[in-house]
Amino acid sequence: MTQKTILITGANKSIGFETARQLGALGHRIWLGSRDGARGQAAVERLLGEGHDVRLLEIDVVDDGSVRQAVGRVQEEDGRLDVLINNAGIPGAMSKPSQQEISDIRTVYETNVFAPIRVTQAFLPLLRSAGGGSVVMVSSGLGSLGWVNDPSHPFHAVNILGYNSSKTALNAVTVAFAKELAAESIHVNSVDPGYTATDFNGHSGYRSVEQAAAGIVWLASQDGTGPTGGFYFDQAVVPW
Repeated sequence: MTQKTILITGANKSIGFETARQLGALGHRIWLGSRDGARGQAAVERLLGEGHDVRLLEIDVVDDGSVRQAVGRVQEEDGRLDVLINNAGIPGAMSKPSQQEISDIRTVYETNVFAPIRVTQAFLPLLRSAGGGSVVMVSSGLGSLGWVNDPSHPFHAVNILGYNSSKTALNAVTVAFAKELAAESIHVNSVDPGYTATDFNGHSGYRSVEQAAAGIVWLASQDGTGPTGGFYFDQAVVPW
């Protein structure tokens, strides 16, 4: 197996941390992205203790300067990036659509939509240096218009304007990047980790972080013949 250099944003806990663990177990070099340096270093120490090749990368995905510094460090130490996993995200308020404040929706979009665009654009030169990299956007089934508009689907009952629409927008971002970068053999896909027990939802989800990370790891492990421009849940296609 060829070792890949992989960056995971928002990886100091939950799904991001488990994704780092599973990819580390496969022998890949992991940049563990974290906005909080202390929490990120604690996560790195845990993974180092398990024998993984992992380093802390302090990165605030909503801050241009922080992202530029992160790019500079990866450039200096590795000179390339094989896989970028845009995992960082926030839920926002659980208000009814008619009651959610515009300011809260804007904050959600800053992290869930604009940040993945910012980070992907910034790391593109390093993905190109890898000679055909991969970008994984950690989306949500709540961003699937097909699912949330289907009365027979469980997600139909979850009507959260800011979060749901931010993930729908992220899926559109995925398609746009996939179309542009296909000629350079850089694959871009979205993945739904499923309703997972995390701090995000007060640990009410029915899936484990191990199950959630597996789909992300599957996409991150694809070679040059793998899919691009798709949306997946447990390796199956999700309707847009």
